[in-house]
Amino acid sequence: MTLYGLAHCSTCQKAQAGLEAHGWSVSFRDVQKQPLTDDERAALVADFGDKIVNRASLTWRAMSEDERAADPVAMMAARPSVMKRPVIVAGDQRLLGWTANVKRALGVPA
Repeated sequence: MTLYGLAHCSTCQKAQAGLEAHGWSVSFRDVQKQPLTDDERAALVADFGDKIVNRASLTWRAMSEDERAADPVAMMAARPSVMKRPVIVAGDQRLLGWTANVKRALGVPA
């Protein structure tokens, strides 16, 4: 399983700890320190659509209207922290966030 996020993100930290506590082997990738390729960002947009952009984030709020209007692939390239997180890839499953539904899908108590 691969978890994509930011090392300083408390939700990503909780997700990784919860998954590991329930037997998952988690490979964590900090998208600021190891940026996603154009193809990886495009795949996330294909999987999640506009939901991949975290419109509640401080990063989003600090962006200009022109920046907000950009293509999500380009937006995540310029500002990796605008990506909603964590993104969890487990086999064929592609999951976004650390919600009760995501936890249930991975066998982690909500």
